[in-house]
Amino acid sequence: MGNIYDYYAATDDGHALALFEDDRMDDPFGTLGLKGAEPYLLLGTVEAHLTGVSEEQVEAGPRFCEPLNEAEHEGPWLVSLTDSLRDALAAATSERLLETATAWTHTEDGAGEDPALLADFLERLGELARDARPLRRLYCGISL
Repeated sequence: MGNIYDYYAATDDGHALALFEDDRMDDPFGTLGLKGAEPYLLLGTVEAHLTGVSEEQVEAGPRFCEPLNEAEHEGPWLVSLTDSLRDALAAATSERLLETATAWTHTEDGAGEDPALLADFLERLGELARDARPLRRLYCGISL
């Protein structure tokens, strides 16, 4: 069994934590519950490809997968996603998302993955980003 990654939108970090409390997601905005879409391994590359900045710059950003709760070693964990990722996903076309997914499958972390499946995930995350922008931020809840 792997981790479960739930992507959702909230107005701010406090609101995100409130939605995440009690080890459950109670998301009025429509949670994207996606198993296997690990934000640390995936979203730095995706954001870099969509925005044209380096992965190092993306990962050095203050909200890139920043832990928001004091989780035990076994989780669950809540991390923030960057506003630049939200905005880039919201603006991206289907073709651009497929191109980005394909680029990720050529990385060490993405080798052997199906770009069409990743593009589908990015499309759904893009829908959430379009709905969230500009008043809400994106988050990922991680649980075992």
